[in-house]
Amino acid sequence: MKSISISFLLLCIALISTGCGNQEPDEFKRSILKFGTLIDITLYDVNPTLAEKALNQIEANFNQYHADWTSWQDSPLTRINQKLADNQKTQVPASIITLIEKSHQLSKNSHGLFNPTINQLIRLWQFHRSDEPDIEPPNHQAILDWLQTKPDMDDLKLDGSQLHSTNPNTQLNFGAFAKGHAIDLSFDYLQSLGINNAIINAGGDLSVRGQHGDRPWKIGIRHPRENHIIAWLEARDKESIVTSGDYERYYEYKGRRYHHILDPRTGYPARGATSVTVIHHNAGTADAAATALFVAGSEQWQDIAQSMGIEYIMLIDTQGQIHLSQKMAKRIHFTQNQSGNIQVSESL
Repeated sequence: MKSISISFLLLCIALISTGCGNQEPDEFKRSILKFGTLIDITLYDVNPTLAEKALNQIEANFNQYHADWTSWQDSPLTRINQKLADNQKTQVPASIITLIEKSHQLSKNSHGLFNPTINQLIRLWQFHRSDEPDIEPPNHQAILDWLQTKPDMDDLKLDGSQLHSTNPNTQLNFGAFAKGHAIDLSFDYLQSLGINNAIINAGGDLSVRGQHGDRPWKIGIRHPRENHIIAWLEARDKESIVTSGDYERYYEYKGRRYHHILDPRTGYPARGATSVTVIHHNAGTADAAATALFVAGSEQWQDIAQSMGIEYIMLIDTQGQIHLSQKMAKRIHFTQNQSGNIQVSESL
């Protein structure tokens, strides 16, 4: 049995509080499929002409981001990866320079648990083929070989717009950062138009601005093992809420589940969590942090959160235990009684 769940953080503006009513006249929506997921954009309290302009431009921008940043199809990024593999210097477009620079600091803050240089490992696991019947995990020796020359962001050397790597196994994949960064860029554009009330949900990477009329945006968080919402919270202005889960993309082989969030320390899917939700004012940071905290698991998440400056965290471990930071415990509302299943951090 195989499954790809491309959108797990459910937008519940009306669903949670009032049921699904009619769309209000000054609300405008657009859905597009990019980055392997459905991206839902909602604008509120804006005139139709401006809304149409904004939605068209955001869609065009997402199309361009996908074309430039994909690591699975011919793109500037795949051509960069080929040059790195050939141990050659390569010219890097400005948008990818930004990805590299921002990711380098995030990787450092995460102690390497967020590592965008592991595209070679990701390809070994073939998660882009997770809906195909003949997929199977890589040979263990292939994982060991990769670990012998494991790359990290410090292997990259950027001189102006010229990039090279001291490690030929360095292959870039920004799948744990690009969606969040694209959302940040989209809100910069909306702000330039004077649009102050909006929400963008890119398959679990979600950011809001303003409110939905006279009420805040309400966000539901999916249960990692059951088909319902386990909790919800009210998103504040300029907040990003990002969840990483082991149910988003995975396949099963000989009765065992292999999900797409890889631990760069072992070369295998991370084992300490089933779902991590974080809140931060920057969607790119939240995106990277959700991945790093998932890899950290229930034993290390507090240390990594402190290092990355993340204060709002909910981690559900493989036993179903819910781990909360103190600030998240004050924000989140559970749909069922979880009192005996919650552990609130004493240090975060």
